[in-house]
Amino acid sequence: MTEYYLVAALAILIAMALGVCRALLGPSVFDRILAVNLFGTKAVLLVAIFAFFTGRHDLLDISLLYSLLNFVGVIAALRLVERGKFFANNSEPEKIDGEDDEKSNIENALIKQKGDQDA
Repeated sequence: MTEYYLVAALAILIAMALGVCRALLGPSVFDRILAVNLFGTKAVLLVAIFAFFTGRHDLLDISLLYSLLNFVGVIAALRLVERGKFFANNSEPEKIDGEDDEKSNIENALIKQKGDQDA
């Protein structure tokens, strides 16, 4: 019976590694969020297997709590992407009054300085 737990834990660890790869290489924000959700779900399964393997059934409560936190975190991340704030959709930050002028002045000065060095 112990072999089954170890094989299941190994399969879950492989799935977690693939999820990390997808989170790092995902072409879109949604792929990355889905990979983080997969990682959290597999972590819950890994804790549950560890609980049954060691006979500590109190870890199942921690596993359930973590699954709830994982769900709420994914929903929060998706809402963040949906609303388009905090650079989640690779957009420019919101401009503050007066910040645009100061930023453009600095950029223009840097461009002028670079042009002077090239000449």
